[in-house]
Amino acid sequence: MKLGARILKTGIAIVLSLYIAQLLHSPSPVFAAIAAIFAIQPTIYRSYLTIIEQIQGNVIGAVLAVIFVLILGNHFIVIGLAAIIVIILHLKLKLENNIGLSLVTLISIMETTSMSFIQFAGIRFSTIMIGVFSAFIVNLVFMPPKYENKLYLKIVHTTEEMIKWIRLSIRHNYDHHLLKEDIKKLKENVHSMEQLYKLYKEERKLFKKNDLEKARKLVVYRQMTITARKALDTLKRIHRYENELLGFQEKFKLSTQEQLDSIVYHHEQLMLRFIGKIPTPAPYPEENVLFNREELFHYFLSYQKELAGDEEHEPLVYHTMQIIASIIDYGEQVEHLDKLITSFHSYHHNKISIEDNNNE
Repeated sequence: MKLGARILKTGIAIVLSLYIAQLLHSPSPVFAAIAAIFAIQPTIYRSYLTIIEQIQGNVIGAVLAVIFVLILGNHFIVIGLAAIIVIILHLKLKLENNIGLSLVTLISIMETTSMSFIQFAGIRFSTIMIGVFSAFIVNLVFMPPKYENKLYLKIVHTTEEMIKWIRLSIRHNYDHHLLKEDIKKLKENVHSMEQLYKLYKEERKLFKKNDLEKARKLVVYRQMTITARKALDTLKRIHRYENELLGFQEKFKLSTQEQLDSIVYHHEQLMLRFIGKIPTPAPYPEENVLFNREELFHYFLSYQKELAGDEEHEPLVYHTMQIIASIIDYGEQVEHLDKLITSFHSYHHNKISIEDNNNE
């Protein structure tokens, strides 16, 4: 079990909110702690958006609580009706992410009908806002997330797994069941990669001079993610249509293997070139076997002609077409990634530092 940054930030936000609430002699500091739990976010930018939305949502909850108590009292049916209206308003105003905390505000205020109700409502609302602001302060100053590191390492580790399986699959040297299970994990990894990309995109730097560099990095990371997804699509096609691959002519089979080998080798090299472990441009480009889509397509056309008019084998042509189209698409995405990384290093010659940390 890993103790990640968000777990620590949640604990610190709870402590800070309780401390401030007690310092201000709040009668119910626990509501500040509850609000702090709701308000913790993975990025500073999301925390900023959350605090704006939560102020709006809590004002709605507090105002409705006061109105309902003053007009209808605080019977449990009245509280339920008020809660329904709060939810409807949040959905209309697109504040659905803050429904939970707004309902906490509503219920905490509606629990009494004492003579000093307005004062009580103000105290409860203020206590909850203490928790919201405590969480924002913790997000702002404590353990800034390094989503670029997480994103790059996730892309690298996922890509390495895909490339390993592609090399084994194209040679039909693998455990069928094990690959099927790993494909599910790889799909989850790609989804996680896309989420990390969004988090990294939302990160805000203190200095504007880094904005242009980050904008170029975002373009590269987006293409890395797209390329990884295309690699997964290719692996899935090879796995699904394994029997069709076995039925290829020997030259066609060797060409497919060679072209895929050149693509995955190029893909591996690009991941290292991006962080400066291999110079840009590559020192010995003549040693690289270039992807030849024309040769691959030529063999496919020959294979199609060979099976033309044979209704029994017609599905083989369609399945083969999907495999070849996926390989060609994957190769083109790798070539596009090459152009983007080369362009990036033409502007930024510094080595990109990626730390292997696993904080969540």
